[in-house]
Amino acid sequence: MPTQIRDEDANAIVEEFKVYWTQKQADKLKNETALKEAEERKKQAKIAAELYKKRALAEMLITSGFNFDGYTVTKYSGYISGDDAVQVDRGREGIFKSATNVGDALMANLTVIRRNALAELKEQAFDLGCNAIIGVDFDYLTLDPETVNSQGGTLYMPYVFGVTANGNAVVIDKN
Repeated sequence: MPTQIRDEDANAIVEEFKVYWTQKQADKLKNETALKEAEERKKQAKIAAELYKKRALAEMLITSGFNFDGYTVTKYSGYISGDDAVQVDRGREGIFKSATNVGDALMANLTVIRRNALAELKEQAFDLGCNAIIGVDFDYLTLDPETVNSQGGTLYMPYVFGVTANGNAVVIDKN
């Protein structure tokens, strides 16, 4: 037999439900607010970490020698290298086109690829927890690729110029 609810009881049940629902909505809002605050803290921490890394990379000391005056090497973390390369088209398309001035094209890109190789070198040192790089030198690579085409002739591919920056990642402390 179904239970009968009196009007006074129904009013009390409705009021209890209103309190319950209000509390549930307040809890939901509180959780959403906490989640947004946590996301904002995470975003701020990421920005702070990026600024820290950017500053550390900008302040990282680099030398072709094996020490820094006024500093002591306290940790050697190993040999690291950074690389970059560029392709230079030969510039011949049809009989009326002139050839690319490879020397000018290389010189226009050399500074860029050397800086990119150094930036990669610094990134590796930072990832190892180091604040300096010693013994830095550069190695250069030139490729003049050619291949045989389907008719048995030579197909000249673009020139490739590469640079590798090498060094030893270290931690240094000011004397």
